[in-house]
Amino acid sequence: MEKTDSYKELLEIIGPYLPEDVDRDTIDRDSHLINELNINSAHLVDIVLDLEDQYDILLEDEDMQKMQTVGDALEIISRKTKGKNG
Repeated sequence: MEKTDSYKELLEIIGPYLPEDVDRDTIDRDSHLINELNINSAHLVDIVLDLEDQYDILLEDEDMQKMQTVGDALEIISRKTKGKNG
C-alpha cells in the first residue's frame, strides 16, 4: 500500500493518542478512529487541534463529526488545504 505524505503526517499526529495495544502498521484508510483505534473523544479533539496547527486550517464541528475513519480525515485535510499551497 502506498502511503502518501499526508497519510504519514496523519499517522504521526494520531500516534501519540493510540493505546499501546494498537499496532500502527495495521492502520489503513478504513480504520475507524474510535471503534478500531480506540481513540477517545477527548483525544479526538486533541487530534483535530493538532491537524489545525499542522495544516493551518480550521476544522468545524461538522468536519469533526464526519471524521470517522483515517480516510475521512485525509479527505477533510485535502479539501481544507486545496488551493492554500498554490
